[in-house]
Amino acid sequence: MNTALEKWKSKGEYFKYKNQSIFFIREGSGPCLLIFHGYPYNSFDFKDVWAGLVSAHQVILPDMLGMGFSDKPNDYRYSFEDHADMYTALLHHLKISEVHILAHDLGNSVVQELIARDGENVNPFTIKSIAFLNGGLFMDVYQPRLIQRLLSQSPKPIGKLLSRLMSKKSVDKATAEVFGADTKPSKELLQQFWEILNYNNGKSIAYLIGRLVFDKVKYQARWIAAMQQTKIPLCFINGPSDPNSGIHMAKRYEALIPNPNVILLSKNIGHWPQLEAPQQVLDAYHNFLVNK
Repeated sequence: MNTALEKWKSKGEYFKYKNQSIFFIREGSGPCLLIFHGYPYNSFDFKDVWAGLVSAHQVILPDMLGMGFSDKPNDYRYSFEDHADMYTALLHHLKISEVHILAHDLGNSVVQELIARDGENVNPFTIKSIAFLNGGLFMDVYQPRLIQRLLSQSPKPIGKLLSRLMSKKSVDKATAEVFGADTKPSKELLQQFWEILNYNNGKSIAYLIGRLVFDKVKYQARWIAAMQQTKIPLCFINGPSDPNSGIHMAKRYEALIPNPNVILLSKNIGHWPQLEAPQQVLDAYHNFLVNK
């Protein structure tokens, strides 16, 4: 394994959720910050903002089931509800009763489920604030890549075959396309991503997680209503150059969410702002917490 990945993995520990091992990192002190990573990689996405976050928070960052260094069962029914249940179980395991939240990509949708549960008074913890990074909050303006459609909308047997046949070249291309023009991923980062995707044969189940992208449609009315009604302070920190969920997603957020707090980063920042512009993200997040 790549040295940087080994070092990252060495920070973590595991807890059991439904007889599956979930990898998580817990570091720092102060108010608890719970992070939700995206698809198809893992917690390593937050490596460049890690030091800045742990300097002011106790940061908890798990790898979702089916991704990263967590178990990757191939006969599991992955769902937003189950991911939300896993985060809830982790907080119970750690005896944490209130959190701030920072989410990216697929993690945004898991958080939307938690906002809905908060409105239904079923979360056994208090959410103090939520900051979203780029992700498909609203499916009517989301622009998925071709590889996402092929994996996620094909019949399961075809999706399974495509997952196994995916080459590093195709994954690298799809990943690099959503980075900004001036902040493309390095060869080293793409190699690290490839190793994360393949850890414990994870590439073979990529289609199972990917299908959640289009499952979001059936949750939209409930999730959006919850975001419109919640009293939790929200903000959307957006890399506007992201073809998936950039400036068009930010404009939709402003149109739908009351008193929207949208923080646009430099115009050429894309889908992975925490990797493309880490200091901008840290500054934006700090300002949100100070002024919420």
